[in-house]
Amino acid sequence: MKRFPFWSWLWVLIGGTYFLAPLIGTFIFALEKDRETLGFAAFASALSDPLFLTTFTFSFELAVLTIIISIVLIVPTAFVIHLYLPRVRPLIDFITLLPFVIPAIVLTFGLIRTYSHSLNLGFARIPALTELSTETLLVGGYMILALPYMYRSIDNGMRAMDVRSLTEAGQSLGANWFAILWRIILPNLQTSVVSGALLTFAIVVGEFTLSGFFVGDQRAFGPYLVIVGNHKAFDAAALTLLSFGLTWIAMIMIQWVTRGEQASLSGAH
Repeated sequence: MKRFPFWSWLWVLIGGTYFLAPLIGTFIFALEKDRETLGFAAFASALSDPLFLTTFTFSFELAVLTIIISIVLIVPTAFVIHLYLPRVRPLIDFITLLPFVIPAIVLTFGLIRTYSHSLNLGFARIPALTELSTETLLVGGYMILALPYMYRSIDNGMRAMDVRSLTEAGQSLGANWFAILWRIILPNLQTSVVSGALLTFAIVVGEFTLSGFFVGDQRAFGPYLVIVGNHKAFDAAALTLLSFGLTWIAMIMIQWVTRGEQASLSGAH
């Protein structure tokens, strides 16, 4: 008989407990807003706040925009590196790891110092940034913060397939570069792209430093969550669980859509 993988299941149990215990504790804490009984008053209070939907929608839109632009820029770049510039790959790997080394606060003040017309270190006034340029800078900053995750996911996906053979096959059939990327390379990178997109989404929705300095707690979800946590602990716990649940719903929807596309592609072949 096959031996029971005791140690494997033990580590799975420990990892699951480490992951679920904080969520269960947060959920129980949120239910204790009414001291005498357990209830969903904290969730009702959090959902009734109009800033919840406003800030989450704003961060959600920026996350989607960040994901789209990152894919448009990183996929062709990684494709060219794998196909023509393999010797440059160590340098690119080093550059993509820099966001892990440089703190987000350094990036924030660097963007403010570079792109704003005025900067008062006493925070007496907000830097003179227009609404459009503020959102543009936020997306650019989010792309930098998510660069290690998105690039690594796409790079690993390209390492797992023969980019040169696929490109030559497409060229032999008369496909141009855009068709090769769109119809050959990108469909084979769906899992990698979805993984990078989910990590990027989680980073943008929960990010505090960039959004806190650029748009404040009235527009972005991360600063709003921190402000609520400073004044309403039970509502903050409920908001944390709600944002976690919405993030997982988005992940499941993306995975479901991607699985449907992969099934259609395999059926076409």
